[in-house]
Amino acid sequence: MPQWRTWHRPLVFFAAAMAVMTVVSGVDLLADARVLAGSAIWFKPFKFAVSFVVYALALAWMLTLLTRGRRVGWWAGTVVALAGFVEMAIITGQVVRGKRSHFNNATPFDASLFAAMGATVVILWAGTLVIAILLLRARVADRASAWAIRSGVLLALVGAGFGFLMTQPSKEQRAAGNLDTADVIGAHAVGVPDGGPSMPLTGWSTTGGDLRIPHFVGMHALQLLPLFLLALVTLAPRFPRLRDPRVLLRLVRVASGSYAAVTALVAWQALRGQPLNHPDGATLTAAALVVAATAAGAYGALRPRSGAHTSPTVEKELVS
Repeated sequence: MPQWRTWHRPLVFFAAAMAVMTVVSGVDLLADARVLAGSAIWFKPFKFAVSFVVYALALAWMLTLLTRGRRVGWWAGTVVALAGFVEMAIITGQVVRGKRSHFNNATPFDASLFAAMGATVVILWAGTLVIAILLLRARVADRASAWAIRSGVLLALVGAGFGFLMTQPSKEQRAAGNLDTADVIGAHAVGVPDGGPSMPLTGWSTTGGDLRIPHFVGMHALQLLPLFLLALVTLAPRFPRLRDPRVLLRLVRVASGSYAAVTALVAWQALRGQPLNHPDGATLTAAALVVAATAAGAYGALRPRSGAHTSPTVEKELVS
């Protein structure tokens, strides 16, 4: 991994600010007993701050891998950081006011703030798309590293895209027929109102579908797929098969395909109004097929092949 001093500075600064915000909102979670929409009022800024820390650091590192379009990449990363700052400022400001930030149409001011948040999400997504295109064109020396990075950022774009679905009126809101005067337009949950029974830590609904699940799973492919490859490289000294760059590439491809399948599965489950913790037979069958395909793919990737050799390139890309 390139020295951190070469990482994209605006994104690193944004990540540092979000780390501070994580601590601040964490303290406020303990000190402020207010509840909003069925959740501790400081829970949303806490979750967003943690997510932004890992998201920004991953992009800041990936931008060091660009071989072409570095100036465009720098500006795209800066736009992502600025959009994130604006979004967090609105979320935190609404918490201070005791108002919900998302889907709030109660007053013209609240509606304008949510519209501004929607614009920042579009800008952030577009900036990430530009970085993804540049990474697809970059000449990353190791094929396994290139695959993990590119598939991670593309899946992150898909995951971020689920955020747009949340901003649309829910089926129940459309059925009510009062969208012009409704205080809330849009929802995380599918089939049940927001703010109902939820899982600890995540806040995901336990009685209906929740679009935050595919949103979360998809976005964090940006970190998890490169980390998966890093774990393989770390294990390589103990397991000779992992020293073969072709094995690493095949395993990363299997992991990427499995991750995409899981993202699709939890999205399908959420859109059917089904909670993550209460899957039906169709969901369990699909999950079993994903597990079986992943196991078969991993077995095939690890099968001995003739002419295997060790390459230090992966380790240089991810660990140095």
